[in-house]
Amino acid sequence: IGQELPLPKATKVMDGVYSIVGSQIWHNPSNYGLNNNISFIIFKDGVFVFNAGANPAIAYSVHQQIKRITDKPVKWLAVENNQGHAYLGASYWVDVGVKNLYSSQQANDVFDQAFEAERKEWGERVGKIITHTARNVTDKFTTFEGKMSVDVGGGETFELIDFGPGHTPASTSVYIPSKNLFLSGDLTFNERMPVMFNYTNSFDWMASFDKMMKAIPADATVIPGHGTPTDMATVKKQTYDYFRYLQKEIKPIVEAGGTLEDAEAVDQSMYKDRPVFDQAAKNNARKI
Repeated sequence: IGQELPLPKATKVMDGVYSIVGSQIWHNPSNYGLNNNISFIIFKDGVFVFNAGANPAIAYSVHQQIKRITDKPVKWLAVENNQGHAYLGASYWVDVGVKNLYSSQQANDVFDQAFEAERKEWGERVGKIITHTARNVTDKFTTFEGKMSVDVGGGETFELIDFGPGHTPASTSVYIPSKNLFLSGDLTFNERMPVMFNYTNSFDWMASFDKMMKAIPADATVIPGHGTPTDMATVKKQTYDYFRYLQKEIKPIVEAGGTLEDAEAVDQSMYKDRPVFDQAAKNNARKI
């Protein structure tokens, strides 16, 4: 694997909860592919890690940070979706003995089919040397549909929940009742502009967001898919309110038989300070 990568230092969110906040721009050699968040929670009997990392080198480097904070073993790992930065580091965790790996069924199936293409694309974008040793370990994952509860001992659990389509077709979120902590995966963004892909439907995403707001306590601490840890009100403003605004502005354009250029011209200047605004704003308008 080589030397430990100089990743951002884990931020302490609360007692026993840490998040390594990734770069807010695209995956590239300067961030080694760490452009999402990797979080870890220290329970009585071991450590739970959320997101495997974009390659084995990131996974190894995250593990070194964990070891400097606790001597408890990593026992559980879950991934937020089928994207490379969630999944490609999973073979490292398997190799160091983590046996309890979790993913939504849909995301695991998609990643299984796309593994070779994902490894190639992330290798070309980030660096082949740190990516090429990644292996497909989707067969090691325990999968779920809808919701699954995992007992971690000491009277504590974490709840794996797929609220439905969002940034990606399947998205795993985690709620930890004992800490009132919500790891949203890419259902929520903070600071960074949300990005839509060809397969992203903003109305489906907001329907999933509505389900989430009904299920998760309003006073929960939130670690978003991208951006710094925050609260529910902030991720609602940064994600939900943004898309609802854009949908409302574009609806009359569609009804009037307008063009993609008309959609691109919708005023989004109030969001221009958000990372990747230039790459995402017009794209989002076109997709909607």
